[in-house]
Amino acid sequence: MDLKVYYQKLRETEGAISEPFVVIISLPTPDGGRAGLAAEAPKEVAARMIVNGRARLATEEEAEQFREATARAQRAAEEAALAERIQVTVVTEAEAKKGQGGPQAIRGK
Repeated sequence: MDLKVYYQKLRETEGAISEPFVVIISLPTPDGGRAGLAAEAPKEVAARMIVNGRARLATEEEAEQFREATARAQRAAEEAALAERIQVTVVTEAEAKKGQGGPQAIRGK
């Protein structure tokens, strides 16, 4: 492979990408690369993968679906982390009636 041609293609491809981060879709490769997986990458990395024949730019619809799925997954992870931080204090009915339940009653004993 002629390196001049390779780097010229790389510069052209990178120049054609206007956004700093783009969504790319993987292509099948002889070394076992799976096709159809989406990822977000900096334009330099995306250009290299496109020129090497390992990926293609995602369409607007594919990029939007990927970003929505990523946002949903992040919200779910944040909710799960919040649910783990919630603390519960068990108060018996008698303590609740006396007004002695909760952390103050435990510290006072």
